[in-house]
Amino acid sequence: MPKACILSVSGAVLNEGEAALLRAHHPWGVILMGRSCVSREQVRRLVADIWEATGRETLIFIDQEGGRVARLKAPEWPLFPRGADYAALYAEDPALGREACWLGHRLIAAELAGLSIHADCAPVVDLPVPGAHDVIGDRAFGTEPDVAADLAQSALDGLAAGGVAGVIKHIPGHGRSMSDSHLELPKVTAGDNELAKDFDAFRRVAGAPMAMTAHIAYEAYDPGKAATVSSYMIREIIRGRIGFDGLLMTDDLGMRALGGSLTDRAKAAIAAGCDVLLHCSGFLKDPADILAEMTEVAEASPALVGKPAKRAAAAEAITHHADPFEPATAWRRFRDFFPQLGAAA
Repeated sequence: MPKACILSVSGAVLNEGEAALLRAHHPWGVILMGRSCVSREQVRRLVADIWEATGRETLIFIDQEGGRVARLKAPEWPLFPRGADYAALYAEDPALGREACWLGHRLIAAELAGLSIHADCAPVVDLPVPGAHDVIGDRAFGTEPDVAADLAQSALDGLAAGGVAGVIKHIPGHGRSMSDSHLELPKVTAGDNELAKDFDAFRRVAGAPMAMTAHIAYEAYDPGKAATVSSYMIREIIRGRIGFDGLLMTDDLGMRALGGSLTDRAKAAIAAGCDVLLHCSGFLKDPADILAEMTEVAEASPALVGKPAKRAAAAEAITHHADPFEPATAWRRFRDFFPQLGAAA
């Protein structure tokens, strides 16, 4: 039985300690960071080794939004547009914006599925506001909930058509953050009327298979406590007001927005209502340190059972089917929209 966590690995090759950890704890998923993505052949080998260690075709995640958040980088892999690029096209012609966004994410899915990666931590549904920290910035599909949700749904549909399950982020909204949650806990002081706009964007895509929480404290509801570890924010806002009933995973537990030990963070997130714990060790470089953190999170993770297990199964079901697809034709059409990007690799 898998554990309710998504772990990472320290490099391009699975080392003995990591293989032993995966064999012992059977995480539900594994996420590949940039440090683990060098070439197509190497990634395929790494995934095969992960599957051998876990004893099953464990769901492999990655952050491949396009723009500056892309673990698969050129020149080995194609470049893809930022969320803002799709938004600019949408402003000229919504139908073309939707088509381009669907097609871009269908092409991303083709790249990922070819590596046996079937879960993408995308799209971003956050709505940035003037003066906010640029940690979201041009990753977003715009500043209006209807536009952002329309494009996000196109992205989700494009990924799903290629057998890749998308993860909307960062629910219930990271766009008002004045600081980077990788480094500290942002505290959003906006009131209910303002936040209603942010929540509306997520409400419009509440049928997404998975969502990633925001390590943000919303002072109007649960002061000083990140949504990831706030039972109020998860129960009343994410599950209630927004209506999201898919699999809810944490943002990276290693981010400095959360205080206490990794064990404390893991237990608090599960107690608050998160289904699955995500840990990436993005701040560390030494494989031994990364393994130690992963071990701590794995040991703090409960078994994936009950409703979280059903949500996980529903997300995995998306990965079992891909529609017919002609990459060469798709790339020609995609370059009509973005001639400066996305030369087929």
